Amino acid sequence: MSAVDFILAGMLAAATPFLLAALGELVAERAGVLNLGVEGLMAIGAVIAFIVVYHGGGHLLAFLAAGLGSVLLSMIFAGITLGFNANQVAAGLALGILGQGLSALFGKSYESLTVTTLPKIAIPGLSQIPVVGGLFSQDIVVWISLVVTIGIWAMFAYSKVGLILRAVGENPKAAHAIGYPIVSIRFAAVAFGGMMAGFAGAYASTIYTPLWADGMIAGRGWIAIALVVFGTWLTSRIFLGACLFGAVSLMGLAAQASGLAISSQLLACLPYLVTIIVLGIISVDRRLLKLNGVASLGEPFER
Repeated sequence: MSAVDFILAGMLAAATPFLLAALGELVAERAGVLNLGVEGLMAIGAVIAFIVVYHGGGHLLAFLAAGLGSVLLSMIFAGITLGFNANQVAAGLALGILGQGLSALFGKSYESLTVTTLPKIAIPGLSQIPVVGGLFSQDIVVWISLVVTIGIWAMFAYSKVGLILRAVGENPKAAHAIGYPIVSIRFAAVAFGGMMAGFAGAYASTIYTPLWADGMIAGRGWIAIALVVFGTWLTSRIFLGACLFGAVSLMGLAAQASGLAISSQLLACLPYLVTIIVLGIISVDRRLLKLNGVASLGEPFER
Protein backbone atom coordinates (compact mmCIF):
# COMPACT_ATOMS: atom_id res chain seq x y z
CA MET A 1 0.00 0.00 0.00
CA SER A 2 1.42 3.36 -1.01
CA ALA A 3 1.50 6.35 1.31
CA VAL A 4 -1.35 7.99 -0.61
CA ASP A 5 -3.50 4.85 -0.35
CA PHE A 6 -2.72 4.61 3.37
CA ILE A 7 -3.70 8.24 4.04
CA LEU A 8 -6.90 8.10 1.99
CA ALA A 9 -7.96 4.81 3.57
CA GLY A 10 -7.51 6.10 7.11
CA MET A 11 -8.40 9.77 6.65
CA LEU A 12 -12.09 9.56 7.56
CA ALA A 13 -11.44 7.41 10.63
CA ALA A 14 -8.69 9.77 11.81
CA ALA A 15 -11.00 12.74 11.18
CA THR A 16 -13.97 11.32 13.11
CA PRO A 17 -12.88 12.33 16.68
CA PHE A 18 -12.16 15.86 15.42
CA LEU A 19 -15.43 16.01 13.49
CA LEU A 20 -17.73 14.76 16.26
CA ALA A 21 -16.25 17.08 18.88
CA ALA A 22 -16.21 20.07 16.49
CA LEU A 23 -19.86 19.56 15.51
CA GLY A 24 -20.86 19.58 19.16
CA GLU A 25 -18.83 22.72 19.80
CA LEU A 26 -20.39 24.31 16.70
CA VAL A 27 -23.90 23.89 18.12
CA ALA A 28 -22.82 25.31 21.50
CA GLU A 29 -21.08 28.29 19.91
CA ARG A 30 -24.00 28.97 17.56
CA ALA A 31 -26.08 29.35 20.73
CA GLY A 32 -23.54 31.86 22.07
CA VAL A 33 -21.60 29.61 24.49
CA LEU A 34 -17.82 29.20 24.22
CA ASN A 35 -16.82 25.91 25.85
CA LEU A 36 -13.05 25.48 25.99
CA GLY A 37 -13.36 22.27 28.01
CA VAL A 38 -13.77 19.97 25.00
CA GLU A 39 -10.43 18.27 25.68
CA GLY A 40 -11.55 17.25 29.17
CA LEU A 41 -14.99 16.15 27.94
CA MET A 42 -13.36 13.94 25.32
CA ALA A 43 -10.99 12.49 27.92
CA ILE A 44 -13.76 11.54 30.35
CA GLY A 45 -15.81 10.06 27.51
CA ALA A 46 -12.80 8.06 26.35
CA VAL A 47 -12.11 6.49 29.73
CA ILE A 48 -15.77 5.68 30.45
CA ALA A 49 -16.22 4.02 27.06
CA PHE A 50 -13.00 2.02 27.43
CA ILE A 51 -13.99 0.72 30.86
CA VAL A 52 -17.45 -0.31 29.62
CA VAL A 53 -16.06 -2.17 26.58
CA TYR A 54 -13.25 -3.77 28.59
CA HIS A 55 -15.79 -5.25 31.03
CA GLY A 56 -17.92 -6.64 28.20
CA GLY A 57 -20.55 -3.93 27.92
CA GLY A 58 -20.30 -3.57 24.16
CA HIS A 59 -19.65 -0.50 22.02
CA LEU A 60 -23.24 0.77 21.95
CA LEU A 61 -23.47 0.85 25.74
CA ALA A 62 -19.98 2.35 25.87
CA PHE A 63 -20.96 5.25 23.61
CA LEU A 64 -24.16 5.88 25.57
CA ALA A 65 -22.26 5.87 28.87
CA ALA A 66 -19.52 8.12 27.47
CA GLY A 67 -22.09 10.58 26.13
CA LEU A 68 -23.96 10.65 29.43
CA GLY A 69 -20.78 11.11 31.45
CA SER A 70 -19.63 14.00 29.29
CA VAL A 71 -23.09 15.60 29.42
CA LEU A 72 -23.08 15.49 33.22
CA LEU A 73 -19.62 17.06 33.30
CA SER A 74 -20.63 19.74 30.79
CA MET A 75 -23.62 20.60 33.00
CA ILE A 76 -21.18 21.74 35.68
CA PHE A 77 -19.79 24.20 33.16
CA ALA A 78 -23.30 25.24 32.06
CA GLY A 79 -24.48 25.72 35.64
CA ILE A 80 -21.54 27.98 36.48
CA THR A 81 -21.56 30.04 33.29
CA LEU A 82 -25.27 30.20 32.51
CA GLY A 83 -26.64 30.05 36.03
CA PHE A 84 -24.15 32.40 37.68
CA ASN A 85 -22.80 34.26 34.60
CA ALA A 86 -19.22 33.16 35.33
CA ASN A 87 -16.53 33.83 32.75
CA GLN A 88 -16.85 31.17 30.05
CA VAL A 89 -13.15 31.10 29.17
CA ALA A 90 -12.00 30.49 32.76
CA ALA A 91 -14.77 27.96 33.45
CA GLY A 92 -14.03 26.09 30.21
CA LEU A 93 -10.32 25.82 30.99
CA ALA A 94 -11.13 24.55 34.50
CA LEU A 95 -13.54 22.00 33.01
CA GLY A 96 -10.84 20.75 30.65
CA ILE A 97 -8.37 20.28 33.49
CA LEU A 98 -11.01 18.54 35.62
CA GLY A 99 -11.95 16.13 32.83
CA GLN A 100 -8.35 15.19 32.13
CA GLY A 101 -7.66 14.68 35.82
CA LEU A 102 -10.71 12.44 36.26
CA SER A 103 -9.79 10.42 33.18
CA ALA A 104 -6.29 9.82 34.57
CA LEU A 105 -7.78 8.76 37.92
CA PHE A 106 -10.40 6.38 36.49
CA GLY A 107 -8.06 4.93 33.87
CA LYS A 108 -5.05 4.36 36.10
CA SER A 109 -5.69 0.62 36.55
CA TYR A 110 -6.41 0.15 32.82
CA GLU A 111 -3.13 1.56 31.53
CA SER A 112 -1.88 -0.19 28.36
CA LEU A 113 -4.84 -2.60 28.23
CA THR A 114 -6.62 -3.17 24.93
CA VAL A 115 -10.18 -3.86 23.75
CA THR A 116 -11.75 -5.20 20.56
CA THR A 117 -12.59 -2.70 17.85
CA LEU A 118 -15.46 -2.68 15.33
CA PRO A 119 -15.21 -4.21 11.83
CA LYS A 120 -15.24 -2.08 8.71
CA ILE A 121 -18.30 -1.90 6.48
CA ALA A 122 -17.39 -1.68 2.79
CA ILE A 123 -19.65 -0.33 0.06
CA PRO A 124 -19.73 -2.99 -2.66
CA GLY A 125 -18.11 -1.86 -5.89
CA LEU A 126 -16.88 1.51 -4.61
CA SER A 127 -14.46 -0.04 -2.11
CA GLN A 128 -12.65 -1.83 -4.97
CA ILE A 129 -11.81 1.39 -6.84
CA PRO A 130 -8.01 1.84 -7.06
CA VAL A 131 -6.43 4.47 -4.77
CA VAL A 132 -9.71 5.99 -3.41
CA GLY A 133 -11.40 2.65 -2.65
CA GLY A 134 -10.27 2.82 0.99
CA LEU A 135 -12.56 5.80 1.55
CA PHE A 136 -15.56 3.50 1.09
CA SER A 137 -14.54 0.93 3.70
CA GLN A 138 -15.12 2.37 7.17
CA ASP A 139 -16.57 1.33 10.52
CA ILE A 140 -20.19 2.15 11.31
CA VAL A 141 -19.36 5.14 13.53
CA VAL A 142 -17.65 6.89 10.60
CA TRP A 143 -20.75 6.38 8.45
CA ILE A 144 -22.99 7.65 11.26
CA SER A 145 -20.76 10.72 11.74
CA LEU A 146 -21.25 11.59 8.05
CA VAL A 147 -25.04 11.35 8.49
CA VAL A 148 -24.84 13.53 11.62
CA THR A 149 -22.79 16.10 9.71
CA ILE A 150 -25.44 16.32 6.99
CA GLY A 151 -28.18 16.50 9.64
CA ILE A 152 -26.57 19.41 11.48
CA TRP A 153 -25.96 21.22 8.19
CA ALA A 154 -29.63 20.76 7.27
CA MET A 155 -30.75 21.88 10.72
CA PHE A 156 -28.95 25.20 10.48
CA ALA A 157 -29.88 25.70 6.83
CA TYR A 158 -33.54 24.74 6.79
CA SER A 159 -35.07 24.05 10.22
CA LYS A 160 -36.72 26.24 12.83
CA VAL A 161 -34.48 24.76 15.52
CA GLY A 162 -31.40 25.95 13.66
CA LEU A 163 -32.90 29.39 13.20
CA ILE A 164 -33.67 29.65 16.92
CA LEU A 165 -30.14 28.59 17.87
CA ARG A 166 -28.67 31.19 15.55
CA ALA A 167 -31.00 33.87 16.90
CA VAL A 168 -30.05 33.03 20.49
CA GLY A 169 -26.38 33.31 19.59
CA GLU A 170 -26.66 36.47 17.51
CA ASN A 171 -29.06 38.56 19.60
CA PRO A 172 -30.24 36.86 22.79
CA LYS A 173 -32.13 39.91 24.06
CA ALA A 174 -34.23 40.08 20.89
CA ALA A 175 -34.83 36.32 21.03
CA HIS A 176 -35.87 36.63 24.67
CA ALA A 177 -38.20 39.50 23.82
CA ILE A 178 -40.21 37.26 21.47
CA GLY A 179 -40.49 34.52 24.06
CA TYR A 180 -37.57 32.12 23.66
CA PRO A 181 -36.01 30.76 26.92
CA ILE A 182 -32.39 31.75 26.28
CA VAL A 183 -30.82 30.00 29.26
CA SER A 184 -32.67 26.73 28.64
CA ILE A 185 -31.73 26.72 24.97
CA ARG A 186 -28.08 27.35 25.83
CA PHE A 187 -28.17 24.58 28.44
CA ALA A 188 -29.45 22.19 25.77
CA ALA A 189 -26.75 23.34 23.31
CA VAL A 190 -23.99 22.80 25.89
CA ALA A 191 -25.41 19.36 26.72
CA PHE A 192 -25.38 18.42 23.04
CA GLY A 193 -21.80 19.63 22.72
CA GLY A 194 -20.81 17.57 25.76
CA MET A 195 -22.50 14.47 24.36
CA MET A 196 -20.71 14.81 21.02
CA ALA A 197 -17.36 15.30 22.77
CA GLY A 198 -18.05 12.15 24.78
CA PHE A 199 -18.79 10.23 21.58
CA ALA A 200 -15.57 11.57 20.06
CA GLY A 201 -13.56 10.36 23.05
CA ALA A 202 -15.31 6.99 22.97
CA TYR A 203 -14.42 6.55 19.31
CA ALA A 204 -10.79 7.45 19.96
CA SER A 205 -10.32 4.94 22.81
CA THR A 206 -12.45 1.98 21.70
CA ILE A 207 -12.36 1.99 17.88
CA TYR A 208 -9.68 4.20 16.35
CA THR A 209 -7.00 3.30 18.93
CA PRO A 210 -8.55 0.52 21.05
CA LEU A 211 -6.31 0.82 24.07
CA TRP A 212 -6.07 3.03 27.11
CA ALA A 213 -3.17 5.35 27.79
CA ASP A 214 -3.15 8.44 29.96
CA GLY A 215 -3.32 11.54 27.77
CA MET A 216 -4.40 9.61 24.70
CA ILE A 217 -6.73 12.43 23.55
CA ALA A 218 -3.49 14.34 22.94
CA GLY A 219 -4.88 17.76 22.05
CA ARG A 220 -7.71 16.56 19.81
CA GLY A 221 -10.17 18.66 21.81
CA TRP A 222 -8.20 21.83 21.19
CA ILE A 223 -7.97 21.06 17.49
CA ALA A 224 -11.76 20.53 17.45
CA ILE A 225 -12.27 24.00 18.92
CA ALA A 226 -9.87 25.43 16.35
CA LEU A 227 -11.79 23.60 13.62
CA VAL A 228 -14.92 25.60 14.39
CA VAL A 229 -12.99 28.81 13.73
CA PHE A 230 -11.20 27.20 10.79
CA GLY A 231 -14.60 26.35 9.30
CA THR A 232 -15.92 29.86 10.09
CA TRP A 233 -18.88 28.25 11.90
CA LEU A 234 -20.05 26.45 8.73
CA THR A 235 -20.69 22.70 8.87
CA SER A 236 -19.31 21.91 5.41
CA ARG A 237 -16.02 23.69 6.07
CA ILE A 238 -15.68 22.02 9.47
CA PHE A 239 -16.04 18.64 7.76
CA LEU A 240 -13.36 19.52 5.20
CA GLY A 241 -11.11 20.82 7.97
CA ALA A 242 -11.54 17.60 9.96
CA CYS A 243 -10.55 15.59 6.88
CA LEU A 244 -7.50 17.81 6.44
CA PHE A 245 -6.36 17.32 10.03
CA GLY A 246 -7.12 13.61 9.81
CA ALA A 247 -4.89 13.32 6.75
CA VAL A 248 -2.14 15.38 8.37
CA SER A 249 -2.21 13.19 11.48
CA LEU A 250 -1.56 10.14 9.27
CA MET A 251 1.29 11.73 7.33
CA GLY A 252 3.70 11.03 10.17
CA LEU A 253 2.89 7.32 10.17
CA ALA A 254 3.11 7.22 6.37
CA ALA A 255 6.50 8.95 6.44
CA GLN A 256 7.85 6.52 9.03
CA ALA A 257 6.54 3.54 7.08
CA SER A 258 8.25 4.89 3.97
CA GLY A 259 11.58 4.99 5.82
CA LEU A 260 12.04 8.77 5.67
CA ALA A 261 14.68 10.03 8.08
CA ILE A 262 12.41 12.50 9.88
CA SER A 263 12.17 12.89 13.63
CA SER A 264 9.07 11.17 15.05
CA GLN A 265 8.63 14.09 17.47
CA LEU A 266 8.54 16.51 14.55
CA LEU A 267 5.99 14.36 12.71
CA ALA A 268 3.81 14.23 15.84
CA CYS A 269 3.76 18.04 15.87
CA LEU A 270 2.36 18.28 12.33
CA PRO A 271 -1.36 18.56 13.23
CA TYR A 272 -0.69 21.34 15.72
CA LEU A 273 1.67 23.16 13.36
CA VAL A 274 -0.97 23.02 10.64
CA THR A 275 -3.55 24.33 13.14
CA ILE A 276 -1.42 27.39 13.90
CA ILE A 277 -0.70 28.08 10.23
CA VAL A 278 -4.33 27.70 9.14
CA LEU A 279 -5.68 29.89 11.93
CA GLY A 280 -3.10 32.52 11.06
CA ILE A 281 -4.17 32.50 7.42
CA ILE A 282 -7.88 32.68 8.28
CA SER A 283 -7.36 35.53 10.73
CA VAL A 284 -6.04 37.72 7.91
CA ASP A 285 -9.54 37.90 6.37
CA ARG A 286 -11.47 39.62 9.16
CA ARG A 287 -14.51 40.07 6.94
CA LEU A 288 -15.00 36.32 6.63
CA LEU A 289 -14.86 35.85 10.40
CA LYS A 290 -17.28 38.70 11.03
CA LEU A 291 -19.67 37.48 8.33
CA ASN A 292 -20.12 34.02 9.83
CA GLY A 293 -19.11 34.67 13.44
CA VAL A 294 -21.49 34.59 16.41
CA ALA A 295 -22.15 38.11 17.71
CA SER A 296 -22.74 37.21 21.38
CA LEU A 297 -20.25 34.34 21.63
CA GLY A 298 -18.93 34.06 25.19
CA GLU A 299 -21.08 36.90 26.51
CA PRO A 300 -23.37 36.20 29.51
CA PHE A 301 -27.09 36.78 29.02
CA GLU A 302 -28.71 39.26 31.38
CA ARG A 303 -32.46 39.76 31.32
